[in-house]
Amino acid sequence: MTTVCTLSWVHGLVQGVGFRYSTQREALKLGLTGYARNMDDGSVEVLACGDAQQVEKLVAWLKAGGPRSARVDKVLTEPRQPDSQWTDFSIRY
Repeated sequence: MTTVCTLSWVHGLVQGVGFRYSTQREALKLGLTGYARNMDDGSVEVLACGDAQQVEKLVAWLKAGGPRSARVDKVLTEPRQPDSQWTDFSIRY
């Protein structure tokens, strides 16, 4: 299994609607590590690391709109080198 990391920025109505918690639940279900955190511009940053197929599933979930309470307008992604070993998927503040 090759570990890959993808950094995503999710824009839209994604703060104050449980987006980070839903993303954490989805990521853990997929066996991924990384984090989700709110950004000052109103977006949510998501770093997902793990098996390439599973990371792609999470990115597809983000692009599909995440939880029902959210409204996703766009998702920007870029690959990242796994620079540190994440042991879980956390919510950052």
